[in-house]
Amino acid sequence: MIFDLSKIKSIANTFISEMRDENIQKDSMRFRKNLERVGEFFAYEISKSLPYTTREVTTPLGVSPCEVLVQQPVLATILRAGLPLQQGLLNIFDKSECCFISAYRKVKKSGDFVIQMDYISSPDLDGKVLIMADPMLATGQSMVMCCKELLNRYKIAELHIVAAIASTEGVAHVRANLPKAKLWLGAIDEEMTSKSYIVPGLGDAGDLAYGEKV
Repeated sequence: MIFDLSKIKSIANTFISEMRDENIQKDSMRFRKNLERVGEFFAYEISKSLPYTTREVTTPLGVSPCEVLVQQPVLATILRAGLPLQQGLLNIFDKSECCFISAYRKVKKSGDFVIQMDYISSPDLDGKVLIMADPMLATGQSMVMCCKELLNRYKIAELHIVAAIASTEGVAHVRANLPKAKLWLGAIDEEMTSKSYIVPGLGDAGDLAYGEKV
């Protein structure tokens, strides 16, 4: 299943457009806030697909039957760019536990790169719904590596992947390697540069959110 935000009319597309805009990008606080807003939007959409149960809630004037989540999902992200997106998810799923993964592109002298994964901090994911958030789904290699590592460690009930911008190549790679994953995407762009940056994309999400790395 693929949810493509760009195919529907929603205020959330305004947040995506501001994240892409090279002039608005100069305001890193605005960039982080828009990532957070996109996370909140996707949390709301994902929540529609989760199981609920009816609970009687006592008000000052009586009792009301209310639909509540059976279980909060676990929210995972790939450091550092994914933190604002994860925070948006957490604003909605505010009782959720969180998982953090350190993974990055290790560039060789040839210009090619491999994905280096150094660190995972996670609660028990057995029987849990997992939402993995990363702003950019470019080649899809880091997303697949991180998700497969968690799937090997735990019996995850359901996997959702959230990204603000994806490439067609990245989507194809994820679907081929994680066929049961549900994808929630802000937009899907057709091209990538020789260094595997999405075009038109928005640039380096981590640098835009937290400053240029050296």
